[in-house]
Amino acid sequence: MSFTITCPICGKRDLYEFRFGNEERGPAPDQEGLTPRAYSEAVQMHTAVGGPQQEWWYHRDGCGVWFTTWRDTLTGRETDEKGNIS
Repeated sequence: MSFTITCPICGKRDLYEFRFGNEERGPAPDQEGLTPRAYSEAVQMHTAVGGPQQEWWYHRDGCGVWFTTWRDTLTGRETDEKGNIS
């Protein structure tokens, strides 16, 4: 069984065509008054949820687009935000 990710431009492709970007965490913190500790936490600290999580992916061996998709971190399979396998 091959794991796939669905690119919004190219469609379903093998996982090996993609590069994991990180979990979706919203906008970056405001740079003004940002302490080194707050910056480090914003960049390095992850929620590491067990279950559906929205993530950034880069289609490196295809169209070169960055996009977000939902993936179940327990199974590695692409899902919707409720955990239903897509």
